[in-house]
Amino acid sequence: MTLESDRLLDDIGWDLLDALQEDARLSYRELGRRVGLSSPAVVERIRRMEEAGIITGYRVELDLSKLGFSIIAFMRIEATPGNFANLADRLKAMPEVLECHRVTGSDDYIAKVAVSSVTHLEALLDRFTESQLTTLIVLSSPVTRRAIHQQALSERRS
Repeated sequence: MTLESDRLLDDIGWDLLDALQEDARLSYRELGRRVGLSSPAVVERIRRMEEAGIITGYRVELDLSKLGFSIIAFMRIEATPGNFANLADRLKAMPEVLECHRVTGSDDYIAKVAVSSVTHLEALLDRFTESQLTTLIVLSSPVTRRAIHQQALSERRS
C-alpha cells in the first residue's frame, strides 16, 4: 500500500467502502449520512479512492439462471506444449467465460463459466482439444460474493 492509500483507508474510508460494497447505488447524501461527512466531502473521498485505484468500478449483479444460464462450472485448464501463448486470448473471446485466472500448480488457468445446459457445456469443452481439462459443476454456492472489510487488512498485518 502507498501513503496515499493509507490516508484514504482510515476508518471513514473503510466505512465508505463497506457501504458501497453493500450497495454501490447509494447517493452521496446517504453515504455522507452513514459515515458522518457532507455530500461534497464524500464525492471528494470517492474520487480520490478511484484515482488511487482502490475503487476500480461499479457493477450490476445478475441472476444467471433467470437469463437462461442454469449451469455454472469451473474449468481447470492445463495447456499442452506449444498451446499456452494463445490460450488466454481464446478464453477472453469465449462469452461463456465469466472469470479466468492464471494460477500456480499443475493447472495454467482456472475459468468460471456459465452455460445453458449440459449440451452447451459439452460443446464448450469440445473447444479445448489442445488442453487438459478438469471440469467441476457447481451444485450450490454458500458464499457468492464477499465484501472485504477493514478487519481483513488488520489480520493481514498481524
